Amino acid sequence: MEAPVLGGAKEMAAARGRRWGDRYDGRRVRTLNPFYQITPYIMRTRVDAHDYFEDRVEIRNMETWLRAQRNAGFVEMGYLHVFIAAYVRLISQRPRLNRFVAGRKIYARNEITCSLALKKKLHEDSPETTVKMRFRPEDTIYDVFRTVQEAIGSNKAAEAANSTDKTARLFMLCPGFIVRFLIFAVRSLDGAGLMPKAIHDASPFHTSFFITDLGSLGIKPIYHHLYDFGTTSVFLAFGAKERHREIDREGNIVERKYIGMKVVNDERICDGHYYASAFKLLFQLFQNPSILETPPERVFQDQD
Repeated sequence: MEAPVLGGAKEMAAARGRRWGDRYDGRRVRTLNPFYQITPYIMRTRVDAHDYFEDRVEIRNMETWLRAQRNAGFVEMGYLHVFIAAYVRLISQRPRLNRFVAGRKIYARNEITCSLALKKKLHEDSPETTVKMRFRPEDTIYDVFRTVQEAIGSNKAAEAANSTDKTARLFMLCPGFIVRFLIFAVRSLDGAGLMPKAIHDASPFHTSFFITDLGSLGIKPIYHHLYDFGTTSVFLAFGAKERHREIDREGNIVERKYIGMKVVNDERICDGHYYASAFKLLFQLFQNPSILETPPERVFQDQD
């Protein structure tokens, strides 16, 4: 059973000590029932285990809250920060969402990370990079805002190169057959939990969740596949604002604004009831983002 704890998963894993079968990036979940233990053997890849979820977020309360934050001095705070902060808070309350599958085993991740793809400039020929940000389960929206802005700011310059870019560039200095061998070797080591930590730290594919803000491009969200390389179990995409005319309870025609959201997840990490409970909580946070201004009362740890 999940239990409230003080501190994050990483601290709790350190306090417990690494056991046989654990990895440096996650601990083996040993108390799962046999049905869930066997699913990675039946659905061997993330492509086999894709689930798709679509909904839309009514943003009236979020817009009002964001307007107040910008007036208070957080002039660059936007929907991306709210979506990331809400999902970080969700993991602190529903830690099974932070699991991953590797080597046919299910693990509870030791940290909360988010990967985000960035265009240096909004131009067709502008280079793209990917950043991976680390968060604590007790982080507030303001903590998330500072982390995201720092990551974006340090990677927006055309000449900027982060560890992901440098690692990719180093690999691509080799001939194609060596690159294929290196990727094969990295995949094999990753499945055994022996991949070099430097590659893990640089890899955006080893993360709690991937997020993409397609609203910044003025389009609706897409279903983005999960990657078989790495350990990402959730990919969240949200799009541009939309206006819809609807009939309210009194029979009046009203106009409401929404943001579409699509999620692709690995069904092997938890059951549908847990996912449903988690998404309901996520939408509660979207409707009342002021909750994110303060740390959670409790942080929950995944089961053993």
